Amino acid sequence: MRQSDRTAETHAEPVPVQSPLLSARLAGTGFRHGFFTRRGGVSNGIYDSLNCGAGSDDRTENVAANRAAVAGWFGENADNLINLHQCHSADVIAVDRPLTGDRPRADGLVTSTPGLVLGVLTADCGPVLLADTENGVIGAAHAGWRGAFTGILEATADAMIALGARREAIVASLGPAIGSKAYEVGPEFIERFTQADSAFARFFTPSETAGHALFDLAGFIGLKLDRAGIVHDIVGQCTYENEQDFFSYRRATHRGEPDYGRQISAISIGAR
Repeated sequence: MRQSDRTAETHAEPVPVQSPLLSARLAGTGFRHGFFTRRGGVSNGIYDSLNCGAGSDDRTENVAANRAAVAGWFGENADNLINLHQCHSADVIAVDRPLTGDRPRADGLVTSTPGLVLGVLTADCGPVLLADTENGVIGAAHAGWRGAFTGILEATADAMIALGARREAIVASLGPAIGSKAYEVGPEFIERFTQADSAFARFFTPSETAGHALFDLAGFIGLKLDRAGIVHDIVGQCTYENEQDFFSYRRATHRGEPDYGRQISAISIGAR
C-alpha cells in the first residue's frame, strides 16, 4: 500500500552536502553537484521529507515533487534528472537524453551532454559522483558493498573515458554512507573479501559478536578509487547514525519499520 497521508507542505528548499574537492574543481565551470539530505521535500511520516525513491511506498506525487525540487536546484526540469533501476551490479549506462519508459537496470551513469542531471539513490550504500571538467564528462555510481566489490567504480571511470574523459583529470567524491560502527557483517562476508585480496582485511574490525566484524565501506570504496587512479575525497557522514539528515535501510530494518526513504545524490555539467 502506498502511504495515505496527505501531501505535506513543502519544507525548506533542498540544501545538499557538498564535497570540498568537487566544489573546488567545479567552481566557475557550470558543473554542479550535491549529496542531498532527507530535508527540503514534501513527504511525511517515515519518508519525511525529501524522499526521492520511486521504489518506496511513499505517495507517487510526493516522490515526483521531491525529484522536481532536486532538478530545480540544478536549474533543470524533472525529466532531465536521470536515475536507474539500481541492482547492485557493475553495469554502467551512457546517456545523452532523458530516459523514457522503464529504467535500465544498472548502477552507474555517465554523460557528456549538458543539461542532464545524473542521480543515484541510497539509504546506506555509497553514492559516488565523478567529474572531468576539462573534457566535459560526468558520472554517478551507486556503490554498495557488492557493486564496489565487483567493479562499479572502475566501470564508471572507464565509461567516462570512453566518452572522452582522461583518467588523470577525473575527480570523485564519496558522499554520506553507512559508517563502520553501524555496519556489522558475518564471517561469510569477511571471507569473501579477504579471500579475494588479503589487503581487504584492513577494512574489518572485530565486533562484540563472535566471528563478526565491523566493515568500513567508505574506506573500501576509497581504496578502489585509489587503485583506479581516481583522485577523490570522502564526505564522511554516517547515514545510520544521523537520522535527522539521512534515510537508512539498516536503521529501518533494526527498528522493524515497514519501509524507508532514499536520499539522492546528483551531478550535472550545466546549462546547454
